[in-house]
Amino acid sequence: MDLYEIHKNDKTTPGEYIYHEPTRQIVLCAFFDGVNERIRVMSSGKMFFDKIENFKKIRLSTREKTANRVKSCKGCGK
Repeated sequence: MDLYEIHKNDKTTPGEYIYHEPTRQIVLCAFFDGVNERIRVMSSGKMFFDKIENFKKIRLSTREKTANRVKSCKGCGK
């Protein structure tokens, strides 16, 4: 897992997990506000805004992505 800074030009999409440095938590992105330079996230069931510079994006290697993939149910095929 690799962490890298989010710049003003980058975008995070709602539903994406990002790292919040001050709390040292992985949080769920809810809203990216590039104009006001802040991101709204959900952490422990609570929503809050913080500056873009307090967040980092998470980059997984291909090996990490395939290791965490959920396999389908063999009974129903879903």
